Amino acid sequence: MHLMMILIALAVAWWLRSSWNKPQGNWNMRWQRSLFLFLFPPLLIFMTAIAVLFMGPQGQMGGMYTGSVSYLLALIYLAFFAILCMKLAFQGLQSVESARNCPLVNLGNKRARLLQTGALFAGQIGFWQPELVVSQGLVQTLSPAHLESVLAHEQGHHHYRDTFWFFWLGWVRSCTTWLPNTEPLWEELLALRELRADGYAALQVDPLVLAESLLLVVSSSPVLSEICCAALGSSGADRLKQRVEALLAPPEATPEAQLQSWHGFMLAFLPLVTVMFHS
Repeated sequence: MHLMMILIALAVAWWLRSSWNKPQGNWNMRWQRSLFLFLFPPLLIFMTAIAVLFMGPQGQMGGMYTGSVSYLLALIYLAFFAILCMKLAFQGLQSVESARNCPLVNLGNKRARLLQTGALFAGQIGFWQPELVVSQGLVQTLSPAHLESVLAHEQGHHHYRDTFWFFWLGWVRSCTTWLPNTEPLWEELLALRELRADGYAALQVDPLVLAESLLLVVSSSPVLSEICCAALGSSGADRLKQRVEALLAPPEATPEAQLQSWHGFMLAFLPLVTVMFHS
């Protein structure tokens, strides 16, 4: 019976991920749909594995006997999740430590870590309380107006705690690379993250100046890993046209997450209900 639960969860997860196609609509619709299809399938599998683990390798469920095979599969899968989480956390801590070794500089009313490289880079590095890191090349190349627009964009990442939330989303990505459309959904979420930070910055600086800064920074090669890092050009050159067009268009509202948008995720916890029917 437990094995049947696992197979059903896998089938539902595969079907949902396969249903993804190129998103349409405004930022909010794209974000909710992409986040649901990215996060719900692995959450369903994860909850199913926890339910099987709680029920144990012996007993009955629905008049059918359970075996140890499904229990071992759930245990291995959860251990795999845990190991990947520890690996990514270690890599993230290495990035944070590397950033903290850089000297502090004042950029107007903001303090930032100065990265000794000629590449153009600006990003938030850390978890819940990230630090702003800028490269020497960026400070020397950009005009004060362009630099201000870049800092406003990075303040947007800090405001939405992008480094923290995308650390966990990156963990989910690593654990479910075998599911269909994992990479396209991940790229879509990265692009929407950057559009949201662009929109935040456009309320404070000239969107045209920000678009010019974006063109300069995205053309430069990335200098740091994406783990625990939210940088101006992290969505890649293939998203550049979309971001520039969004900056030049009338501003679009990017509302904070609302409670009702999370109701669909509650269905992923249904496997935990089956624990009551196990004896």
